[in-house]
Amino acid sequence: MKKSIVVLSAIAALSTTSFAADVSNEAMLKQIEMLKAQIAALESKFEKTEKAVSDERFTKLEKQVQSNKNLALGAKKQSASDNIKWDIDFRTQIDNISYKTTDGSNPKNNALLTNRLWLGAAYAPNDNTVFKGKLSYNKVWGDTANHSQSNTGMGVGYADFDWVTNENAVDNEMKVKEAYWLYKDNTIGEAQIPWTVSVGRRPSTDGLPINMRNMQKANSPLSHVVDVEFDGFSAKFDLEKVTGATGSWFKICGGRGLSNANPRFTMNGTDYARNENLNVDVDMLGFIAVPYDDGQYSVHLNYAHAWNLIGYDGMQMGQYNAAPKTTPSEIMDAYAYLQFKDVGDMDYATILLKAYGIGDGISDYLDDTTVFASYAMSKTNPNNSNDLYGMLGSGESETGHSYWIGINAPCPISPNSARIGVEWNKGSKYWRSMTYGEDTFAGSKIATRGTAWEIYRNQKINNALSWGMSYTHMDYDYSGSNSFFGYEGNPDNPMYVTEATDIKAYVRYKF
Repeated sequence: MKKSIVVLSAIAALSTTSFAADVSNEAMLKQIEMLKAQIAALESKFEKTEKAVSDERFTKLEKQVQSNKNLALGAKKQSASDNIKWDIDFRTQIDNISYKTTDGSNPKNNALLTNRLWLGAAYAPNDNTVFKGKLSYNKVWGDTANHSQSNTGMGVGYADFDWVTNENAVDNEMKVKEAYWLYKDNTIGEAQIPWTVSVGRRPSTDGLPINMRNMQKANSPLSHVVDVEFDGFSAKFDLEKVTGATGSWFKICGGRGLSNANPRFTMNGTDYARNENLNVDVDMLGFIAVPYDDGQYSVHLNYAHAWNLIGYDGMQMGQYNAAPKTTPSEIMDAYAYLQFKDVGDMDYATILLKAYGIGDGISDYLDDTTVFASYAMSKTNPNNSNDLYGMLGSGESETGHSYWIGINAPCPISPNSARIGVEWNKGSKYWRSMTYGEDTFAGSKIATRGTAWEIYRNQKINNALSWGMSYTHMDYDYSGSNSFFGYEGNPDNPMYVTEATDIKAYVRYKF
C-alpha cells in the first residue's frame, strides 16, 4: 500500500509539471530522471522495511506455534501415560429384605440403606504394560446394633472373609478389591498370536452374565460357577489365527483363596512358616475358553478345580446347634465350636451361549436385545467317606446341576436410555457354586438349590448418573444354598430358609 502511494504521488507531481507552460522540454526530462531516481530509492527502502517487519512477525509466530505444540504434546503425554487415570462408581441403595424359614418365622428388614464406592485406577506407561486397581468402600448407613456388621471377632461371622470382603457392607475402611499388572504382546510363533499374562488381586467378580444386571463390563471368570474375590494369575491367548474360528481365545487362570502360615511375631520365632494345625492352602486352577464369537453369537466355556476346600464337620455343627445362643456371650461360645477344616476338593464346569441381537435386522429393538442360556455343574471329592466328615453332608462324590437363562433388552418406555431384564435360575440338591462374592444382600441367587427369579430395570439420567430397581425371589427346595463345603452344606438339614426376597432401588454415579 505504501509503495502505491509513492507512485501515485510521483505521477501527480509529474502531471503538474507537464501543464506548466513556461518549462522547457530539456528541463522537464531532467525532472523526470530525478523523480525516477527518487522513486527507486523509496521503493528499495520500503522493501527493506517491509521485509524486516515480515521476518520479525513470522519469527514470533513460529516461536508461539512451537511453544503451543510443546504444551499440547506434554498434556497429551501426561494424560495418556504419565499419570494414573481414576474412575468413580458410587452407589446409594435401599433394600427391602425378607425371609421365611421352616419354623414359621419371618425375619425381615424393610429399609437397609447402604453406600458403596469403587475408585478404579489404571496406568499404562507403554503399549505392552498395564496396571489396574480398584479400591472399595461398602457400608450400612450409620453404625449397626452392637457393631454387628463389623464381624471382626473370633468366630462371630464372616463379613471380613477375604473372598467377600468388598461385597459385605461393613465399616468405613477403604479396601483393595482389585490390583494387578498385565503384560500383552503378539510375538508367539509365525502366526503372531496375541497373548497376555497378568498377576495380582483378580477382577474375579461380576463376570458374564451377572454383569448385565449390574450394567458393567464383564470380568472373568464366568459368574455361574465362580464369583468370588481371590488373588492369582492368568495367561490368555487369542487363537483365531490358529484355529480359524472367529473370535476364539483361551485363558489359563489360577489363584489362592487361603494361605497356611503362622502369624507375625510368633512366640517361637517361626513367623510365616506353615502351621500343621491349621487348614492347608486353598487353591484353584482352571481355564476359560471362547471357541466362537462373531460379535453377535458366542460360546463360552469355564472349567476349574479347587483343592482343600473349607467347612465344618457334623460333630461341630451338632455342638453349635445344641448350644444356647440367647446372649452375645452365648453366641460367641457357640461359634467357638466352629473351626474350619479341609473337607475335600471340587470340580466346576459351565457352558454359556449368548446372542447379542435376535435375528438379523428384524427390528432395531431385537437388534439391541441380548439373550443367554447357561448350564453349570459341580462335583465334590470328599476327603472322608463318613457323612459327618464328608462334603455337603455326604461322604460320597455328589454332582450338582444348575440352569440359568435371561434376557436383557431396551425398555419400551425409554429404549434409548433404559434397560430391562428377566432372569431365571434352577439348582439341584447338591448344587454348590463358588459365588460368595455376588453383589446381593439376601444371598447368592446363583447358588440357589431351588428356583430363583429376578426382574430389573436400569435407567440412565445422564452420562454419569443412573438409577435402577429390581425384585429377586428365591424358593429353596433344600438347605445349605449359601453354605461352605462341609456338613453345613447338607441339603437335608431340617432347619433352613425356605424363601428369600430382596426388593431394591439405587442411585448410581459412574464416571
